[in-house]
Amino acid sequence: MWETFLIAVALMLILEGMLPFLSPSAWREAFRKLIEINDNQIRFIGLTSMLIGLMLLLIVS
Repeated sequence: MWETFLIAVALMLILEGMLPFLSPSAWREAFRKLIEINDNQIRFIGLTSMLIGLMLLLIVS
């Protein structure tokens, strides 16, 4: 179980690191825009991301 969890974390870190590596200016601009939106919009983005991840997890397993 821990091996699967660590593989998942490693893949997440690889995916999260791709944008700053490939296009640092786009990454910086994305964070500038993120600062400007309100908390409820950020929460909605987080909830949507979690639900999509849960759906993918249910489909794959």
